[in-house]
Amino acid sequence: MRSFFKSARFKGFLGIFAILLLGIIVSTVIESGSSPASTVLGTVFSPLQSVSSSVSNSLKDFSVYFRSSAQYQKRVKELEKQLADAQNNLVGYEQAKQQLALYEEFLELKEENEDFKFASASVIGSDASDAFGSFTLNKGELDGVAVNNPVIYGKYLVGVVVKTAPTYCVVNTVLNPEVNVSAYEVRTRETGYSTTTVELAENNQCCLSGLVRSTAIAPGGIVCTSGVGGVYPADLIIGTVSEIKDDTTNISSYAVIDTQVDFSQLRDVFVITYFKGMGVGDIN
Repeated sequence: MRSFFKSARFKGFLGIFAILLLGIIVSTVIESGSSPASTVLGTVFSPLQSVSSSVSNSLKDFSVYFRSSAQYQKRVKELEKQLADAQNNLVGYEQAKQQLALYEEFLELKEENEDFKFASASVIGSDASDAFGSFTLNKGELDGVAVNNPVIYGKYLVGVVVKTAPTYCVVNTVLNPEVNVSAYEVRTRETGYSTTTVELAENNQCCLSGLVRSTAIAPGGIVCTSGVGGVYPADLIIGTVSEIKDDTTNISSYAVIDTQVDFSQLRDVFVITYFKGMGVGDIN
């Protein structure tokens, strides 16, 4: 560093700076007088004055630009915050909308079935290793929940309680092959039973098995519980038919059912703790 200050380059820089400074001072004097000497000096140093003025204006422009950039950055941050708030509000709106739809369907179901008794419950856990979507609810024996109680989301059948404790219960969904529900298709009134496979469960599907090869069930048909067996009340919706297939192991056919419920996103459900006919007949 010391060698730099002693170098010819640094001395040259100081010389140029001194000339520029002198030019600025002389130019200022020139503006206040008009003698021949001042005219000569003005002619000599006029370019220096122009350079000085240009540098000064550039610095002013840079200052304005710097201020504007800071203001723009501040505005961008404000807009980003507004966007984030709007997105959060939208998420809250969608959740509230889903909750409203759930309770509207539930109230309609309750009005149609005054004998039903319910326990509202929230999902508090799920088994990530279970391909069939079983989950745990925050209601149990102390809330009147028992094994074989149906679990619903609105008017849709979600599954059935398979294990209880005083303060929680475990639910197997209709995607589980062990959950076999006596069911019928609304338009044709053809009956069968619901079951599923791992491949179907991965797509949120199950199937209505035990149909004759000449079945009149068609895509778009709605499949509901039949009420036979005493475990599930009648007319809970299982899902909508997406296609008809022939069973390769026998002469029957089956209907693939889209369940219409995203089991991975379930938060709030209802457990049916009582209905007329509960426990009457064989368990499905």
